[in-house]
This record gives sequence, C-alpha cells and structure tokens, in this order.
Amino acid sequence: MIDLKTQLGDPAGLAAARANAHAAAQILTKAARANLAAEPGDAHSNLGWHNFMFVTQPMPSKAASFQVGLSLAPFNLMLLKDGAPVTNLALAGQSMADAMAWLDAQLAQVGLKAASSVVVTYDLPAEVTAIDSFASDIPGLDALSAWFSLAADALADLAANLTDLNPGPSAVRCWPHHFDIATYISLESGDAETAKGIGAGLSPGDGAYAEPYFYVNPWPHLDAGTLPDAPAPGHWHTQGFVGAIATGTEILTLDDVATDTRTFLRQSVATGRKLLDA
Repeated sequence: MIDLKTQLGDPAGLAAARANAHAAAQILTKAARANLAAEPGDAHSNLGWHNFMFVTQPMPSKAASFQVGLSLAPFNLMLLKDGAPVTNLALAGQSMADAMAWLDAQLAQVGLKAASSVVVTYDLPAEVTAIDSFASDIPGLDALSAWFSLAADALADLAANLTDLNPGPSAVRCWPHHFDIATYISLESGDAETAKGIGAGLSPGDGAYAEPYFYVNPWPHLDAGTLPDAPAPGHWHTQGFVGAIATGTEILTLDDVATDTRTFLRQSVATGRKLLDA
C-alpha cells in the first residue's frame, strides 16, 4: 500500500493538475447554477468532496435526485443518481465544449436544465480560463486528489470538534471560484463584515503560494505585530491577509501527516480564538 506522503507527491509540481481540475470544476458549478435556486453567497453552487470526487449539491428532478461529479484520478466527469454514478466521460483529450455538450445531453435525459446556458461572473486565474481542451496526459492529478482528500478529512474532524460553538462551523465545501475547500467557523452572530469568525481550509495553490497550503484565517484580521509563534509546522502569513499557514512542503515534514495536520488545524483555530478573545 502506498503511504500518504508518497501519494501527496511533490507539492510544487501540481500547476497543470490544479489548472485543469479548476477548469473542470466550472462545469459542475454551471450545472448547479442552472438547476438549483440561488442562495446567499452562491452557496447553491459550491461542491462537496465525497468518495474521492467533487459533487454538486443534489439536483431534484421528477425521476430522482441527481448530482454532477468530478473525479481527478481518473479524470472523469459523471452523472450520479441518488449518490451512485450512472454514466461518466473521461475528460483526458476532450474539449471543454464537447464535455459541456455531453453533460447537457445527460441532464436533458433526466429532466434537468443545460449547464452550458450558465455564464459565471466571477474572475478565474488566466491559466484556468486559457483551457479550452484538456490534455491527454495531465501529471499530478492523483496527488492533487490526495491533497483534497487529506483536507476534507482533516477539516471534517475540525468541524466535528467545534459543534459546541454557536453559530459554529459551516459544512466543509469547495468554492469553485477560488477552488479552495474550507469551513467557516462563526464565533458570533450578526453582520459577517464585523462578526468574529475563522476560516480554515486548503487552497490547492494560488498567487500567494504555488503549492497546496492549509490556512487558518481569523476575522477581523489580526494585528501582524503581536502574533505568537505559529503552531508547527506552519508560519504566519501577513501580506494581504493574516493567517496561520502550513504549505504542502511544511506538511510533508510531519511524522504522521494525517494526524498532525489535524493537530495543526485545531491548534491554529485555538490560537485564533484566543487572539480574537472569542
């Protein structure tokens, strides 16, 4: 059996996998936007991570409840009925247009609206919008899948241990515009602009770090000049936002990656609560 560190691979070598997966995730969010009632903050369009795949929220039709799924290894787009895959399309070598047309046909067969009719209005990285066809061989998709699985498990554990809080943690979801998977821990009720809270999640890499990284970002922003030592193996990020960060490279220094990542998240949230006096 391959150990977890081997599965996670080289965190600095996932750029192509990240861009292609991020582009493919837009197909899912378009299907959700076409078939689900709008919710505040576009919550209807976010994605779950279950059974090693991204999935939309359930989309009811007259026949049953359907979801659109995306697995990274193998790189497949699929339609699920009541949580079970019905049919799939291998994305390697497919154009984005052909993938959308395939999904539209599957959705039409079960009485759902076409995904291709939706235009997303948020900005995406240039390397994502540049993808109009998926390569036949995309290195790193299996490792990227392992990072999302590690994060989903660790964040679910974090949220489960904070259920005593009110309002408390949100569900663990992936947000397709930034492509991060996260929970938001609300520490106060009221206006989201002023109420205290902590965002905890994993970015697969972005302009801040060109590799996957875990983050724990207290809100309102902390004073960067009065920070204690960050929980191991992380550091404080203070440019643009203030948060405890553990990059993929730092995570791979841990003896027990799965257990110690959970410890980093728990300790970082506890530190954030202390600094917020919450």
